Amino acid sequence: MSGPVVGIVGAGAVGQVLAAGLVSVELPERLVVVSRRTEQARALVDDLEDMALAVRSRTWVEVGEVADLRGCDAVVVALRTDFTNSAVEDIRRCGAAANAPALGALGRELRGYEGSVLVVTNPVDLMARRFAEVSGCARVYGIGSNLDSARYRLLLARYARISPDRVRGHVIGEHGDRAVPCLSSTTVDGLPVEGRARAVVQGLQERPALIRAGIGRTRCGPAGAVVSTLRKVLGLADGVEELSVPYGDVWLGLPIAFTGGVPTPCCPPLTRYERLSLDSAASSLRDAYAHLPVPTERIPA
Repeated sequence: MSGPVVGIVGAGAVGQVLAAGLVSVELPERLVVVSRRTEQARALVDDLEDMALAVRSRTWVEVGEVADLRGCDAVVVALRTDFTNSAVEDIRRCGAAANAPALGALGRELRGYEGSVLVVTNPVDLMARRFAEVSGCARVYGIGSNLDSARYRLLLARYARISPDRVRGHVIGEHGDRAVPCLSSTTVDGLPVEGRARAVVQGLQERPALIRAGIGRTRCGPAGAVVSTLRKVLGLADGVEELSVPYGDVWLGLPIAFTGGVPTPCCPPLTRYERLSLDSAASSLRDAYAHLPVPTERIPA
């Protein structure tokens, strides 16, 4: 077997589901699991080895240190520090102050890393920016808007009673309460469906809360979004993912087309209202980033 090497930082809820998914589909040749809790990483690797044997996966799984990530083709950052999320609004932003120092510390350790980095840690638009600015890595993407977009297309397909593969549409902006559905460019079989698309927006906003209420935390959806994105950034498949990338002086979700692993922004035309909504999300993210703990060390300009 010959294939890419992928590292996962964080062996919590999302990291566990993601690792299991990667092993089951044999996406990496080797999977490196890194956690600040070594015993947790060791236990997860043992469990994954059992799974790999049961499903006859040839993916090799091992416990690693941060230094080992430099030998990976891609690294997924799914770490989460210990904090209690008591927010009822802007839930994903609640961990910003707690997670930012950990993302900064990891960024310093991986300064100059040349592979692709997928940040899952929430609030993902802020954390992807923090990691990129501290590490200086050129290929950093936040995972969030692609999950929003998948949910949007799924809910619209259910509403219209059609197959999801007949729906085209994007959700951009901030992953969370300020997500911006691109209603004007949403289509089914190439035909505009703005009226029907508008009807599913409330369901899109409610879906994460319903999942959290039932199982405590979303995990399978984010893991699936990572698997899909890894295929694109590693050049294993071509296609579009809505990822958090620079937008002016902030980071937020935009459609990115990958061809042979090479990214190209491909945002659809926006109405005035959609553009204003996107700029409003950018303004809010700009303010939120300014209130994060200041990194103790920055890369030279």
